[in-house]
Amino acid sequence: MLKTHIHYEAAFEHYLRGRQIPCVAVDEAKKSVFRDAKLKSFDFIVYSDGATNWLVDVKGRRWVSRQANRKPTWENWVTEDDLTGLLQWQQVFGSEFRGLLVFAYWLQPGPDPPAEIVHVYANERYVFAGVPADEYRLHARVRSPKWGTVNMPTAEFARHVRPLADWL
Repeated sequence: MLKTHIHYEAAFEHYLRGRQIPCVAVDEAKKSVFRDAKLKSFDFIVYSDGATNWLVDVKGRRWVSRQANRKPTWENWVTEDDLTGLLQWQQVFGSEFRGLLVFAYWLQPGPDPPAEIVHVYANERYVFAGVPADEYRLHARVRSPKWGTVNMPTAEFARHVRPLADWL
């Protein structure tokens, strides 16, 4: 089932299918099975060749420079509910599964990342980068108490984030 209603998720699924990486898209409509659970849902179950399979929450972000002639920033904020839910699902699924925050960066005009990590879907360009949820939790800082968001400081994020292919 291709997730087409959110272009970031559709591009991510296209990336996986193009590389023949087994995955299951989580159907939000079927969440009623867990109607009493307060857990935020994740987006995909991704099976890897390694010992770890991934519970993936895709976070769509635009790759854009905020000032002329400056490099774009790697926005990496998530909601506290995103992070808490993913870590709880990790416990539900057990030791063979680990939560992975995948930042799907939609490339806008400006400086580009290396071509080998760019994925084209529907004539748009994306970069997929991941951080395991438990590593993210260790370094997350409150970004906005009002909106319930957290993020990793830029230097810490750079130490932990990897191109998606590195995790699979």
